Amino acid sequence: MIQILLIAIFSLLAQLVLPWWSIAVVAFIICFWRGQRVGSTFWQGFAGIAAVWLVYALLIHSGTDGVFTGRMSELLFNANNATLLLVAITVLSGLVGGLAGLSGFFVRQAIGNQMPNNATNRPRS
Repeated sequence: MIQILLIAIFSLLAQLVLPWWSIAVVAFIICFWRGQRVGSTFWQGFAGIAAVWLVYALLIHSGTDGVFTGRMSELLFNANNATLLLVAITVLSGLVGGLAGLSGFFVRQAIGNQMPNNATNRPRS
């Protein structure tokens, strides 16, 4: 739960000054640092990023009385259905966060599994 909050807070702050893809960097770093299991790191990254983008999309939707999301939905899906657009935003952003978190976990595992180069690990001649 703490990882989800860390990812959400730091990705929200990062997006204020950095490009949108900074969410992937944040999820990668948090899951590299605190990830414990494969499945949990994916879902923590997914939930943290998806929550931030869903709230942001809902703020835009309510701020424009649904006009902006309705027009974007017509443009992308040929349907005036803002719910479809909100679901798509949530799922796509969640996938970015989840895969970035999973990558962070796997990189930490790969780095941690390297054996030190000492006399016992040298090949015999």
